[in-house]
Amino acid sequence: MDQMEPVSLGLRTVLFDTETTGLDPLNGDRVIEVAALELINDLPTGRHFHALIDPQRDIPADATRIHGFSNADLAGKPTFDQVAGDLLAFFGDGRLIAHNAGFDFGFLNMEFGRIGLPPLAPERMVDTLAMAKVRFPGMPNSLDALCRRYDIDLSARTTHNALLDCRLLAEVYVELTGGRQRGLSLATDDRRGPVAVYTHTGPRTPRPVVPTEAEQAAHAAFLQRIKEPIWLAV
Repeated sequence: MDQMEPVSLGLRTVLFDTETTGLDPLNGDRVIEVAALELINDLPTGRHFHALIDPQRDIPADATRIHGFSNADLAGKPTFDQVAGDLLAFFGDGRLIAHNAGFDFGFLNMEFGRIGLPPLAPERMVDTLAMAKVRFPGMPNSLDALCRRYDIDLSARTTHNALLDCRLLAEVYVELTGGRQRGLSLATDDRRGPVAVYTHTGPRTPRPVVPTEAEQAAHAAFLQRIKEPIWLAV
């Protein structure tokens, strides 16, 4: 398990991803990897959680071809009950962001249930796949597709690695939530100097532009020089 010390204060969310032995926790599939990134005001702080997990069952060859992990890779790794406490501590009590979040929530909640812990509350879920489907209806919205759409480098993604996927999704999430339009400002971290952070200002407020009397007069004079302007035909 890897964690880094917290670096700043602000609106904290956690973005996470899992890799599993299969697609259905109800059929005995288990979590084999979990990674999470801390976001402050929607930007990664560098603090993360990562654990490889012994699933205590075989990993089908089809799953290995997707994420690259075999049983030999996970031999001697901790079991889920041994990492659950640290994972929950890292999650904290804020929003939890994932791509196709219902899948990841379902697996983690099944794992928590196995060891007598309560499930993650559904109201904490933020699903970037659902967000992407609203923004790009009818288009491919996998993580790969979104990275290509936003020109995010995919060269390191040869398999489904949870920590790398989190880092890619963090870039996608910034774009899905407005990109650099969310109020980029400079803040100071004592250890790193000035750093870019996003300032949450709530929903954007429309700012109507009201022309002055002089501007309206100039516009009217301009229209008089146009033969049969459609603006005056209404």
